[in-house]
Formats: sequence, C-alpha cells, structure tokens
Amino acid sequence: MGVTVRQKVKGRGQPWWVFIAHNGKRKSIKVGDRAAAEALAGKIQEKLKAGELQITPEKKTPTFGEYARKWLDGYGETHLKYSTAKGYDSILRIHLKRFVDRPINQITRPELKDFIYGKLKDGLAPGTTTRIKAMLSSVLNHALEDGLIIANPVSRLGRLIKAKDHQADVKVLTREEAQVLLDTVGKEYPRYYPFFLCALRTGARLGELLGMEWGDIDFRGGFIEITRAYVKGRSTTTKNGKSRRVDMSPQLADTLKALKTERKREAMARGWGEVPERVFVNEAGKVIDEWNLRGRIFYKALAKAGMRRIRIHDLRHTFASMLIQNGESLAYVRDQLGHGSIQITVDIYGHLVPGANRQAVAKLDDNFSPLTALQAGCR
Repeated sequence: MGVTVRQKVKGRGQPWWVFIAHNGKRKSIKVGDRAAAEALAGKIQEKLKAGELQITPEKKTPTFGEYARKWLDGYGETHLKYSTAKGYDSILRIHLKRFVDRPINQITRPELKDFIYGKLKDGLAPGTTTRIKAMLSSVLNHALEDGLIIANPVSRLGRLIKAKDHQADVKVLTREEAQVLLDTVGKEYPRYYPFFLCALRTGARLGELLGMEWGDIDFRGGFIEITRAYVKGRSTTTKNGKSRRVDMSPQLADTLKALKTERKREAMARGWGEVPERVFVNEAGKVIDEWNLRGRIFYKALAKAGMRRIRIHDLRHTFASMLIQNGESLAYVRDQLGHGSIQITVDIYGHLVPGANRQAVAKLDDNFSPLTALQAGCR
C-alpha cells in the first residue's frame, strides 16, 4: 500500500498529483498545489488503513497516435472529404511522429508552440503548417469531449502562423504565352489540347477537369456544369462542396464537339464498347493520371515552348487574369471560379484590376482647383 505526492512534470506552476498503489491497483488524482495534495493524501491513507476506500483502477490513457488513428478511421471517414482525410493521414505519418507514442494528456501547449515555430523555421509553407495545426486542433477537441484532456493545448495557436499572401502565390501567363502553350500542346501532344484549352477557358481546377463528364456540358446553352472533382483516384465534391455553371466560349464549344465525335470513333476503333463518361481520358479510355499529366505532358510542353515552369493551377489564375484584363467584374470572376465569397476573389486578384490604384487615389481629391489653392496661399 502506498500514497505519494509529486508533480508529473517538475516545474513552477505545474499541478501536484496524488498517486495511490493499493492491492495491485493504481490510481492518480490531480489536485492543484502541494499543500492540498498532501492533505488529500493523508485522508486517503487513513481511509485505506480503515478499509473504507476501494480503488477503481484508472483506464489507460491512449497515446496521441492511437487516438488520432481512431479519429481518422471514425470522424475522418464520415465527415471529411476523401482528399482531406488522406492529407491528414500523411500529416500524422510525416509531421507528427514525435507525438504518436506520447499519452495524449501529456502533450503541452509550450511544446506545441515550439513545434509550430520549428516547422516555420524549417521553411515549411504557412499553408501546410496551418493544415497541421488544424488537424491537431480537431483531434484534441475530440479528446477534450471524451474527457481525456482538460483543455485543448493547441487552441488559438493559429496566430503564430503568418497569413498566406494570396497574391504572392499567383503566377499568370500573358495572353500571348497562353497561346504559345496551346500551340505547343496542339503540335506535340494533340490529344491533350482540348484539356488545356478547357483549363484556360473555364478556370476549372485540375480535379474538376479530370472529373468532368459529357453530361455536364450543355452545348445548346453554352455552359458547363461543374459538379464534381476527381482527386487522388476518387470522385468527390468540388472544393467548397457546391456546383457552379461556367460559360463556354465558342472556340471551346467547337473543340469539345469535335472531341466528342473523335471519342466515338476512338471507342469503336479501340473496342471500348461505348464512349467513356469522362470528357478527358487517356489512350485506354480511363481517367487521366494527374502525375503523368504534369510530368509527361505539361512540364514537357512548357520546356518545348521555352517557357518558365508553372503549375497547372496557374492556368486557373491565367483565366481570371484574362477576364479582368477584358474588363469583367470581380463578381463575374468569382462566379466563374466558384469562390465562396467575393473577398477571396479580391484578395487573390484585386491587384490585377486595371487602374485600380489610380482610381482609389483619384477619389481623395476634393472640388478645389490647384490655382485657387495656390492663390489663397500667396495672400
């Protein structure tokens, strides 16, 4: 039989605990300061000697890794998008290895702050660091609800991460560069010309382009319904979970009509039986692999065209840029891109609006003429 008093982690301000070991059973009670812990320990010692106290062994506290895996298999499978869940799985395996073997109730706020600072100092992108923090916060919130911890140690630590500069992430092609890229793809990789034309004429995300089906295209109405995405080998919703209607230019409409005719011929020639539902497919009639698309087509096309290396996502930015150059409103750009709010569109593309800064400065002027002001000052 034994009752001891000590801190689990030594240090000023750390709580004191009463540890009980009796008849092969163990239990710990967090009290507060040392005096209160010693007083409680004395009472427990007396009750144990008198046989008036039965010890209920405490449940084993799961490690962070055990609980996070359970969270992913439960909450992640039912509430998160497939791509988000896969991303969190990678975060757990790659970035959170230092915590996986730790009891979840022993992870402290100071070490989480140091962990976040360390990631930023190592050059990890703020967006990736934010996703790591988001996963930690969600897992620990569930642990709080389950009574495994008394507070979420990662709460409000997002302020340590500098907000992403959306404009710095925007790289666009000029209209001439976009045409050079299309000409190069048409010459070197003609099968993929419709794909890249569609990217530059709709601003659709890569996953949305890969998930596009013939039934989404309304040739009579002149629009495409963006309803789904194909990400990491699986069909899923669009980024914000909403569908949207994007206008289709005459050039794109004619190209897609010709592609559909070609696809019927190809289906017969290759023995597919029927035309694939997907608009953009590989030589086997299957969905295009995004990594092959980048490495074997897109980056090679850029190199052959003598152009700098950009991301496929930058074709979306290029589409928005060309709309703005044509004088279209940011509200129209927002609707075409499917942003959740106009603020997102302004944050990313507001600096591209022609004359925006000059117009802002002009609004500061009053109705006094320069000559009147000068004359008044000389009197």
